[in-house]
Amino acid sequence: MQVGLLVLASLTSASCSPTAPDPPEEAVPEDAVPEDAVTLGSLLPLSGSQSAIGRNLGQAMSLAVEDVNAAGGIDGRPLYIVSRDSHSSVERGLEQLLDLLYTDRVAYLVGPEENALARAIAPDVRELDVLHMMPGYAAPDVARSGTSGGLIRLAPSPFAVGCALAKIAAREDVATANSLAEREDYNATISSEFAIAFATLGGRILPSVTFTSGEQTYASEIESAFSSRADRTLLAANPATGAAIVTEWTASGRPGAWFLGPALRADPLLANIPAGSLDGSLGVSPLLSLPSECRTVDEAQETVECTTGNAAAFIEQFSRRWKGEAPLPAAHFYYDGVILIAMGLVYAQATSGTIPASGHELQAIIRELSSPDHEAASWRDLKAAMDKLRAGIPLRYVGAAAEYEFDSDGAKQHRFMQQWTIDGHAFVDLAPVSVTCEAR
Repeated sequence: MQVGLLVLASLTSASCSPTAPDPPEEAVPEDAVPEDAVTLGSLLPLSGSQSAIGRNLGQAMSLAVEDVNAAGGIDGRPLYIVSRDSHSSVERGLEQLLDLLYTDRVAYLVGPEENALARAIAPDVRELDVLHMMPGYAAPDVARSGTSGGLIRLAPSPFAVGCALAKIAAREDVATANSLAEREDYNATISSEFAIAFATLGGRILPSVTFTSGEQTYASEIESAFSSRADRTLLAANPATGAAIVTEWTASGRPGAWFLGPALRADPLLANIPAGSLDGSLGVSPLLSLPSECRTVDEAQETVECTTGNAAAFIEQFSRRWKGEAPLPAAHFYYDGVILIAMGLVYAQATSGTIPASGHELQAIIRELSSPDHEAASWRDLKAAMDKLRAGIPLRYVGAAAEYEFDSDGAKQHRFMQQWTIDGHAFVDLAPVSVTCEAR
């Protein structure tokens, strides 16, 4: 079923629990999409075990569309999201993705969150020459895709995550480590990248354990992971499964200590674990500070200090729009993904007289606009930015999550990751960690 912006707005009243029941479906009138709209396709887990995350990311995209349309839209045409629900299921999600591409015929796709779905749809993206914007943590690494289709990855790769965690382990004098990782591409790759980086830095990797999400109990996996008595165990999982594992781990006496993967920085995790059970655990997620908000404190130790004024401004705007709800870190990237597409379309219209239907062409335009030689344009003054783009002036985007500069394959490069810990029912930011491991 097509779910437009009206349905995304209606989801704000749904429970934040990761096990919330599926929301009631609403019919969208046939004429709900404006006749002259420029449509983006989106697939998110709006129901099922990951619904709290999907709703939050959908709200970020909806806010971006509202901001683009308030700034004049795409040469006067409104931007609109055709959103479908993955139901937190790879099988059902793939059906919905194929409907977006072959029934709704979207030329610009945002998401999905699930790595397996993004990989499965890659041949169709190339065949149909679709622009595929991937803001999510679990997005697969972009790769050269020839002359058809255009992929853009915004969030840090598993390599960057693994490197940052290994750097933290070295700073904490961790001698031995292992992982308890979900058996799917993204978290499994984080586990392997962490193991490689940790060993390169002189640590010793002990036997790791994998699991399948949705099991009735994880007692045997927890016992196996902690039987080796590693100094730290990396938990790489989605928030719902992570909460179940931490709850069982707490009941078993809390053996060992955790490192936490980036997907676990989510309020549903804290809402569903015993109070204080993860206090002092260390994790990483994307750094949401701009380069201008950071200064080097110690070059030898690669230590930086950053302020967060830009991210705080977005959090305030998001919360004001969505009745006090705060955006997940990933929501910053989803907002930016929509804005980047809109800026590329507006600039293409101004310089060529038409908006590109080719994903390969639009990806090249977005990469061109990200050049550091161009004037900066902030998400906070989108109308002024769009007016300049309509005049044919190239601008690089300073977004809610980051400034964007892409490599030739369309991947944003991340030099630092945000380190954090948990104190009670709150995430607490610590000093950022450099990503300086040698790429393979």
